[in-house]
Amino acid sequence: MKGRQVVLGRHWGAEAAALMVDGRVEDLLFDLSPLTPLPPGAICRAVVDRLVKGQGGVFVRLPEGERGFLRDARGLSEGQTLIVQVAGAAEDGKAIPVTQRVLVRGRAALVTPGAPGVNVSRRIRDEGDRARLTALGETAMRQAKAPETMGLVIRSAAALLDEDEVAGETRQLAELAVEVMADTTGRPELLVDADLPWHGAWIDWADPAPDSIEEGDDSFDAHGVSAAIDTLLDDELDLPGGGFAVIESTRALIAVDVNTGRDTTPAAALKVNIALARELPRQLRLRGLGGQIVIDFAPSAKRDRGTIEQVLRAAFKAEGTETTLIGWTAMGLFELNRKRDRVPLAAIAAAGELP
Repeated sequence: MKGRQVVLGRHWGAEAAALMVDGRVEDLLFDLSPLTPLPPGAICRAVVDRLVKGQGGVFVRLPEGERGFLRDARGLSEGQTLIVQVAGAAEDGKAIPVTQRVLVRGRAALVTPGAPGVNVSRRIRDEGDRARLTALGETAMRQAKAPETMGLVIRSAAALLDEDEVAGETRQLAELAVEVMADTTGRPELLVDADLPWHGAWIDWADPAPDSIEEGDDSFDAHGVSAAIDTLLDDELDLPGGGFAVIESTRALIAVDVNTGRDTTPAAALKVNIALARELPRQLRLRGLGGQIVIDFAPSAKRDRGTIEQVLRAAFKAEGTETTLIGWTAMGLFELNRKRDRVPLAAIAAAGELP
């Protein structure tokens, strides 16, 4: 099917959602509760546990006996309570990354405690719409009695919604944010859970509006999402022209090995390297992989490195996840670093398959 399609269904016995573009899976959301009590996006009351000199942060106590790590924690003291949001997935045996830059998310708006001002998405260009939505946001913040330190971002999806719907949701989000940010007394506690997949799909994929929404317990099977997930759980990735890559996750890093396969023509290496560079952001997103990533491209002339790096930069430019392209090593490997903001698909599958 052509266009944007949102599929709401179930996988591994739990809620799941998929975004498909022109018949190809572009994003996935899963219910992470079987895997972790504090998935990315959850907002908690935390207690500062231990300052860590030399690491630029502090360990904090979180609900459910979990331990978090907060970077850039200047001015904090042991025993202090604070509001944090889970910022990503924890590596095995390590603390959960958290941040004090809390976001309360909705379909039409984001409330930003600590970042004042009412702002409208740049994608809304009509000056009349911008002025109208700014006034609507300012009214909602006043009604919620939000402090001056709390801000609001009107999302581009607001231009597609009824004005009363935008006003109502914006006020609810602001009231929730005010309540949460004031709840700083007591032991570690979960204050706002992460969005479940079906609700998260409405927030994450609202703009541009999907051409169709498919629902049902068997919708993942009917629209090929289940088959795509099975393919993603395989380390080997087929590439155009008979080439392939192997994407392996180790404790230290993600290793990507690119091979020409059956193609023995002079241009085979460059073609397969460019194909992998274009596809890598999507594969990392769908597989939930981040951290240090090392790519062993198929052997090609050094003069081709500039072309490969240019394709990589263009491919990652459209990604929302923070990614740093570091460059080539002396051994001819390419390094990049991607924020761990997702739980690995393999870990979700392992938890979902437990009896």
